[in-house]
Amino acid sequence: MADAALAGQVIASHYADPVECRINAGAALRDRPAGDAVLIRRLDQGEPFAVLDSTLGWAWGYAGSERRVGYVESTKIGR
Repeated sequence: MADAALAGQVIASHYADPVECRINAGAALRDRPAGDAVLIRRLDQGEPFAVLDSTLGWAWGYAGSERRVGYVESTKIGR
């Protein structure tokens, strides 16, 4: 899956429009949907997070100006 803005630039089985959210409490951006997964970076309260998919308590998307991709616990994000 990829951001719909990348259609025509990258090959993906599906494209999605990101849902713009904010981190509602300090959170960890992880490399897979698990509490013991590798920490990519910390996310601060109020920081934007673009959600592309959300299942089983984890949201997958990207954060920050560098658009780092990873998983965040769904309870840590809001609109």
